[in-house]
Amino acid sequence: MSVVSGVTVTVPATTANLGPGFDCIGAALTLYNEFKFTRLQAGGLIIHVTGTEAERVQTDESNLLYQAFVQLYQYIEQTPPSVKIEIQLGVPLARGLGSSATAIVGGLVGANQLAGAPLSLLQVMELAIAMEGHPDNVVPALLGGCRLAATSQTGWEICDIPWHQDIVPVVAIPDFELSTKEARRVLPTEVSRADAIFNVAHLGLLLRGLETGKGEWLRTALQDKLHQPYRKALIPGYDAVNAAAIAAGAYGMTISGAGPTLLALTNAANSNAVETEMAAAWKEAGITATVRSLSLDTQGASSFHQG
Repeated sequence: MSVVSGVTVTVPATTANLGPGFDCIGAALTLYNEFKFTRLQAGGLIIHVTGTEAERVQTDESNLLYQAFVQLYQYIEQTPPSVKIEIQLGVPLARGLGSSATAIVGGLVGANQLAGAPLSLLQVMELAIAMEGHPDNVVPALLGGCRLAATSQTGWEICDIPWHQDIVPVVAIPDFELSTKEARRVLPTEVSRADAIFNVAHLGLLLRGLETGKGEWLRTALQDKLHQPYRKALIPGYDAVNAAAIAAGAYGMTISGAGPTLLALTNAANSNAVETEMAAAWKEAGITATVRSLSLDTQGASSFHQG
């Protein structure tokens, strides 16, 4: 087996939960982080970071990308090589777009490629889920597309969810953060049977709405009673942005991951209007937001060798 001297890994952002799909469904989006790994002849670790908020990323052994890199080598019972890591950030930090998932997936895939690909895609996925603690971000980040994950007696069953080509995801990314820990803290530990039934029904409708692109189904399907009613209080201007998105032609709006990014689903004809009105609603609330129409990424994590 030839020794790989370097590898570049590109990993997409993700949006998780999608309304009623709390902790079980996620989709990859066309927004990316890039990670370049190069073996060092001398010992040590070098991490360089460029892009938005680069100065906030750790550049020592506590870096999450490097921790995932080391995790894979420990799993295959090998000593991690000395490495230079170059990080190009395109996914904003702590905004509900899976930045930590890109780091976990990027580190595992990069290490696996440098080690000669001893692990299968399934094994890498299981390591990623174990590191993240839940599947809804790391699975689409690794595999691409929209994915539903369910536990089985032996591990995980991953289901590809068809996404109609006419559905456009619009992300509204505010200039403030919301930690996943804080977003989980506000959730109740128990829910009523009625709320559980509500979410089961709406998740079923969401799957059909995503497959068919039927707006009436999506308008109803994006409603939720498990997390959004509690988390929206942590996001200033939520109700105004939601009303603006729907008035501009969005089928509905949901909190992306743990937030504070808000995700609207619409069609190509209305996407520009949805972008404009979501940004304007947040501006009126005194919040600056970057609003962009994206697409579903269908490739997931990709890599190529430098020799």
